[in-house]
Amino acid sequence: MPDRAQLETSLSSAIRALTAESEQIGRIFAGQHNLGANDFQALLRVMVADSAGEPTTAGRLAASLGLTSAAMTYLVDRMVASGHIRREPDPQDRRRLTLHYDKRGMELAREFFGPLGDLTHETLSGFADEDLITAERVLNALIEAMVKYSAEFEG
Repeated sequence: MPDRAQLETSLSSAIRALTAESEQIGRIFAGQHNLGANDFQALLRVMVADSAGEPTTAGRLAASLGLTSAAMTYLVDRMVASGHIRREPDPQDRRRLTLHYDKRGMELAREFFGPLGDLTHETLSGFADEDLITAERVLNALIEAMVKYSAEFEG
């Protein structure tokens, strides 16, 4: 069995490869739907926030993408007009709007990413539930580490 350092290096390498493949698939989706890189990243962040039950705002989205308020307004207006996202009043503060994946955007995403979901399901079917639970714990821990690290740069 490889030593701990080799295991960590192998895992890091696999995650970088997964990230690169994921970004390539994202570029293909974006290209098919005339979305720029920031548009796709915004959609991804809105989806992740929605999935976590913590909808994002245009301000938080702009900060995470490194965009100015004006650029973010333009991006959100385009994405709303194209049916990819929608604005909703924040239930805790009606003065603030939260961003959500819209029905049309979700349909486009399902159409494109559905076959990948099927392939992923098929691929993971060969792993025991315990393995998937461990993999999820490892990935969540790594996500936490990345969030902590990136927060050091966000003033």
